[in-house]
Amino acid sequence: MYIMKKYFAESELIINSDGSVFHLHVKPEFLADKVILVGDPGRVELVASHFDSRECDVESREFHTITGTYKGKRITVVSTGIGCDNVDIVVNELDALANIDFNTREEKENFRQLTLVRIGTCGGLQPFTPVGTFVCSQKSIGFDGLLNFYAGRNAVCELPMERAFLNHMGWSGNMCAPAPYVIAANEELVDRIAANDMVRGVTIACGGFFGPQGRQLRVPLADPNQNSKIESFDYEGQKITNFEMESSALAGLAKLMGHKATTVCMVIANRVAKKADTGYKNHIDDLIKTVLDRI
Repeated sequence: MYIMKKYFAESELIINSDGSVFHLHVKPEFLADKVILVGDPGRVELVASHFDSRECDVESREFHTITGTYKGKRITVVSTGIGCDNVDIVVNELDALANIDFNTREEKENFRQLTLVRIGTCGGLQPFTPVGTFVCSQKSIGFDGLLNFYAGRNAVCELPMERAFLNHMGWSGNMCAPAPYVIAANEELVDRIAANDMVRGVTIACGGFFGPQGRQLRVPLADPNQNSKIESFDYEGQKITNFEMESSALAGLAKLMGHKATTVCMVIANRVAKKADTGYKNHIDDLIKTVLDRI
């Protein structure tokens, strides 16, 4: 029996006149199976500086993409900009490049799985995550609300930990967060990337850098005790290790789509010790080289 393939209309999957996907401006043939995501467009060149060869170099808005080879591995590195909303754009367009035929606008018969590793920076929330620590996100708690817009959200999220977290925070109504969600990264990928020399942690992905991360400048916080409660949260021996702004959307969308994903970050500010390293760009290359070797 013939099963009609799903068709994606022009308004839903926007393809540029040159055959590239709308925001990234990347064509399907230039996407590798192994993808490194970075927030800063300038960091794409730093990652690609280690490549042995290059086949694609495209820039559009905050999205900069280079595909090349590193020690025989074909790798794509792409910048997402800041935030889960941008990750939504990038991961959906990467999946489209891999699993939708751009000529027929239909889903391909054979699923192509991508391996996605985000390299970034974060704020440490525990004494054991001082400045300079590499943290691999085993789980992420999304303050961004993104995954709540997708079907299957409850099937891939860790609902008991979500409930425990909300009870611990004492949030209700519209206070602070739109239904935080808890999502696990791909276990095999975490084992491969973190190995035995990174902290494996629980990461909160925030919808902003200031208030959502408990930073107060001129506007008071809705919950002045937010960070102290986050630091004291313990679920079956798992404590929240760090703040950043993208990991939950990456892990959640990847799990819904069938891809492997995790996030690794270097701690550049420890909120407990109130210390920060503004010269971190000199040190993040060590993390980049580690991920390139292990991806």
